[in-house]
Amino acid sequence: MGIVQGLSEFLPVSSSAHLVFTSNFYKVFNNVPPHAVNISEEVFFDIMVHLGTLIAVLIFFRKDIINILKAMWHALKTKDWSGKEAKLGLYIIAGTFITVALALPINEIAKNLVSAPAIVGILLFLTGFVLLGSEYMSKHFAAKKENVDLKTSILIGLAQGLAALPGFSRSGWTIATGLFSGLDRTTAARYSFLLSIPIILGASLVYPFIKIDLHEALSFNWLSIICGTIVSGVVGYLCIKYFMKFISKFSLAIFGWYCILAGLGTFIFFNFFA
Repeated sequence: MGIVQGLSEFLPVSSSAHLVFTSNFYKVFNNVPPHAVNISEEVFFDIMVHLGTLIAVLIFFRKDIINILKAMWHALKTKDWSGKEAKLGLYIIAGTFITVALALPINEIAKNLVSAPAIVGILLFLTGFVLLGSEYMSKHFAAKKENVDLKTSILIGLAQGLAALPGFSRSGWTIATGLFSGLDRTTAARYSFLLSIPIILGASLVYPFIKIDLHEALSFNWLSIICGTIVSGVVGYLCIKYFMKFISKFSLAIFGWYCILAGLGTFIFFNFFA
């Protein structure tokens, strides 16, 4: 599960969907009955492996993050927000608020989809078409923007909010929205990964205190949780490193076709055979 999260969080293929698929394939092939599954522990584990990949983002983009924070601090003191990095910080905050506003109402639906892999397969199938459509539209923009503006940050925030649903790839929908908005691939990917920091950090810190009972948490398999988190972080860092090189040169179409085939195959398997 840690390897799956580390690979799929930054590739536009929906890490949540792949965690759902992996977990449910395991249950099917090991004959795990539904009543033996602790949904709270599964959701908490999902958050923790996301935290592992968040740490990977913080390490990989540490210079960008430091520059943004310095620029925002300087802007606060001088009341001059005209700087590129200071504006980017504001846009990340704006995008995060939009994400939270949209994600909170659909959070309960997302939680229920953990045990509905066939539906998640359909959502992943749709993600594939979004990726293919974004590539097609991107080619029709004569000039590519290298800077995010407020309108683009709001649209990408909405896309990230929708991606609370497993199957709607967070990186896929946010990068695709960036491409639809005219951003070049590298800028869209960089902004997508930076925008993920507040929302994953918030979920990792807030959810356990609100939703998880302390006595219930003591019964969790902490060895597995810790191992999964560490593995997801290591694999995630390597994935970011090579994906950033990939996206600067190549199309996202291969991931779009993968999502279509994987989503369709998963829907067929869990709807007719599992």
